[in-house]
Amino acid sequence: MAIGERIHHFRLLHSFTQKYLGKLLGFNDMQADVRIAQYEKGVRSPKEKYLNALAEVFEVSPQALAVPDIDSYIGLLHTLFAMEDIYGLYADEINGEICIRLDKSKGTTYLSMFDMISAW
Repeated sequence: MAIGERIHHFRLLHSFTQKYLGKLLGFNDMQADVRIAQYEKGVRSPKEKYLNALAEVFEVSPQALAVPDIDSYIGLLHTLFAMEDIYGLYADEINGEICIRLDKSKGTTYLSMFDMISAW
């Protein structure tokens, strides 16, 4: 998931409008929603100071917004966080063993993921 999609996801999770989020980052009324829309569409990438500010607003680490690098443990963990947010995949414990589970409340996403993971 690209950084713009992550920003969009976390913005909706917090029920923020683009304008409200832009103003939280310090953009003026004329630029606030435009700048966030550009980030979400991938037209622009936030500079490091804005990436850090977004992470602070969303109460996540900056790595949670960046495109994860699955060649590192931190990147892999953030990929798993994204899979939880998007597909309802989460870690759980059964009889002292860690396992991956699917959130049944995700409806059709649950059924698709169930079929694919079963085939895996």
